[in-house]
Parts: sequence; C-alpha cells; structure tokens
Amino acid sequence: MIRRFILVALALASLNAFAGSFRIATYNVENYIDQPTDTRNFVKADNAKTKIRENILALNPDVLALEEMGTTNALLELRAALKTDGCDFPYWEHVQGFDPSIHVAVLSKFPIVARHPHTNESFLLDGRRFRVSRGFVEVEIQTDQNYTFTLLATHLKSRRPVPDADEAQLRLQEATLLRGIVDDHLKANPNAKIVVLGDFNDVKNSPSTKAVIGTGKFKLIDTRPAERNGDTAPNPNPRYEPRNVTWTHYYGVEDSYSRIDYILLSPALARDWQKTNTWIGTVPDWGHRLRPSPHHRRLHHRRAMISHLRFGRRGLNFQHETEPCPECASVGRGGPAVRRLCHAPRRLGRTRGSLHFGSGRGGLRPARQAVPAE
Repeated sequence: MIRRFILVALALASLNAFAGSFRIATYNVENYIDQPTDTRNFVKADNAKTKIRENILALNPDVLALEEMGTTNALLELRAALKTDGCDFPYWEHVQGFDPSIHVAVLSKFPIVARHPHTNESFLLDGRRFRVSRGFVEVEIQTDQNYTFTLLATHLKSRRPVPDADEAQLRLQEATLLRGIVDDHLKANPNAKIVVLGDFNDVKNSPSTKAVIGTGKFKLIDTRPAERNGDTAPNPNPRYEPRNVTWTHYYGVEDSYSRIDYILLSPALARDWQKTNTWIGTVPDWGHRLRPSPHHRRLHHRRAMISHLRFGRRGLNFQHETEPCPECASVGRGGPAVRRLCHAPRRLGRTRGSLHFGSGRGGLRPARQAVPAE
C-alpha cells in the first residue's frame, strides 16, 4: 500500500490578542518494524526510512499520528532521526493493542496533557468475542493555556480476509467502538474539539467509515485533503465533491487508487479549520521503499494528509516555523496510563495527514485494537 500526507487548516474566530496555527498529520508508515516478528518476518529498509523522514520533513507537522508503527524502540529511533534532521517532537505516545507487530503512535511538538489509551476494547460478532487489533490512541493536546483539543488516532481492520469472521464486519465493529468514544465526548461537551484521524481501511461510503463520521448534529466533518495541483473547478454534478486528486492508497493487484485515510473534525473544531491549507503532500518518489514481503509489494499508502488549524493566544506570542504557514504551532495534552516516549529520540514511519486547529478546547480518546490480521 502507498499512503499520502493530508493537511488541513483552521482559521481563528476569536478576539484573542495573539493568534497562531498548527498542523496535524496522519501517516501509515507501512510496517516500521526494527525486529522481525512471528507475523512479519522483515524489518524496515533504510532507504524506506529515509523517504519517510523526507515526507515528514516536507510537511513539517506539529502533531503526527502514525499507523503500522513497530515497537517503542522503532518509534524512538524515528523520533531521534527526525530530531537530527531538524524536526524535534518532544512528546510522544505509543499504544499497543492485540496485534503483536504493528501499533498506533503519536508524535507531538506540544505537551500531551492527558492520555486515555484504549488497548483492550472488544466486541461480540456472531457469538464470538473479538478484540480491537491495534487499539485507539486518545490524547489531549494543549497548544497553549487557552486551547486544548482531543486527538483520536486509529488503524481499523484491513480488508484482508481472515478465517475467523468477515473482515468488513470486524472493521465495522471496531469503527462502532471508536464512534462510541467520540459520542461520549460530545454528549459530555457538545463543543468539544476533537480530531479523529488515521487509516480507516475503507472508502467514505462504506458502513465502517460512515459509522465513524456519524449523523445529525454531532456528525464529523471530512476535511478531504487533495493534491495542490491547480484543480479548483467544482464537480459538474453538485451532489458530489470536486474531482480533486484525493487518493491515499494504491493497490497494485488491481492497479487501483482509493481514499481510505481520513482526518475528521468535530463541529466545534471545524470552525477553526483553514480549508485552503489542507492538502496531500507530494514528494518525488514518495512511494519508494524496499519491502521484502509480497503483500507489501501490492499495497502502498501515500504520504500523510495534513491540516492547518489556527488557535488564539492571550499574553503569549508562540510561533512555530513551518511551511507554508509561518505561524504553525501545536501543543499536546496527554492523558493517564499508556507508555510515554516524550523525551527519547527515535524514528517514525508512515504519516497520513495533518491538521491546523484554532482556539478552543477539545479532546480525543483512542482505543487499542485487537483483531487478527492487519
């Protein structure tokens, strides 16, 4: 699989003395494994790691969600390499679910003030109990004293068939659990600022993706990042989105492209979203990497999506140098429990998207996946 970066921007809609913005990205780093496991008997190639870092540096996100990350050692190795390249993420989160090989992680340039890892979520399907295979990351990130948001990162069940149950039903059940976490937040606080992002492993009109997006007043907003290639015309059919290049996944067997990676915003957070600063990054040869497994030669994820959001600041003039937005900055707010990798250097793998948020507060809760297969 090949996946790409997505960028989303949020505009500040307040009268704070100072205003800033930050970027959030998601990236499936495609088996960023440093040691072979029982299910994945290979390690990430050095040239693939180099290209991953190049992709991340090109987007320069402030908060980065990572899917298919290996152990904490692999995460810290990527983090250290990025710091050497001039991109430092002081704060990190690593959540390990039922899957023994690949996990979900977050790197942040801002403090994580609360952590609520979901590592043992389960559900009944056809009389059998299954666990969410990779769990959900849920952290609260604080950009400054007046702006906090919740981030939920996920990697839902893949479309690869498994003997125990239908893969689409497994994915739908995981998505339903994830949506339940979102609903808990929004019921407690309808103005909660929440971003849900990661690898959903299915298209937008699939039951699982629709379950995460939801309906009604708490329906999440799809930022739908696209390439910055000059496309501006609307779709001739007003029922559909513009014909922008938005794919995030390439499947070699079918020679097909689809969008299965997302950055979704709660209604309150979407008010800070800068649509014009939302895009999918394109770096030459972004899909280049060595993958010894035949499965890995068939599926590819493009660089992460990135999004920009703006937040208000009072008494503070904290700015972060990022392109193309000179005001980029992000703050993380973590939660309890879950391992912290806040101050250890290492490398990350595949990024999927990034967002910029504006003033306000919000929070996310990720859960830990535990279904077989990828």
